[in-house]
Amino acid sequence: MFDPQKLTTNLIPPATFVQPIQGRKYTLTHSDITGELFLDIGTNYNYKAIDWDMRDEVLAEWQIDQLNRVSIVGKAHVDEGQFTKEQSKFRYNIFRKEMSTALKGMFYGDKKFLTNYPTLLNAPIYIMYTSIYPEFNHTIYYGTPRDYLN
Repeated sequence: MFDPQKLTTNLIPPATFVQPIQGRKYTLTHSDITGELFLDIGTNYNYKAIDWDMRDEVLAEWQIDQLNRVSIVGKAHVDEGQFTKEQSKFRYNIFRKEMSTALKGMFYGDKKFLTNYPTLLNAPIYIMYTSIYPEFNHTIYYGTPRDYLN
């Protein structure tokens, strides 16, 4: 369950609650011990916040395509071959189970930005799960930011 009291948001300049749209990046990490979520919003991912052994962060970015359609494309790192298939399946299932909470954290943490651009509430969200195992390596549509702010 998402608890706004357990979310810490860090806005990294030059990003503000008004800009940028394209290239706005989210780095969402968490503490297994406290259940806290940590959201960094910037023009680059906050690689310093990532636990490189666990790799349980969710990264996402606003993108605008050639037809001027806006979407959010995210990434969940399941494995690069360092885990057995069973371990990767476990990680994949945890990511799938917790993705709704992660997305709620991202959009709640950037609510001021979304207030400035209400049309972005209808942008599609795509999360890429990356794995060497084909059954865990695909992209899933997760609705729109509006779905996570209600």
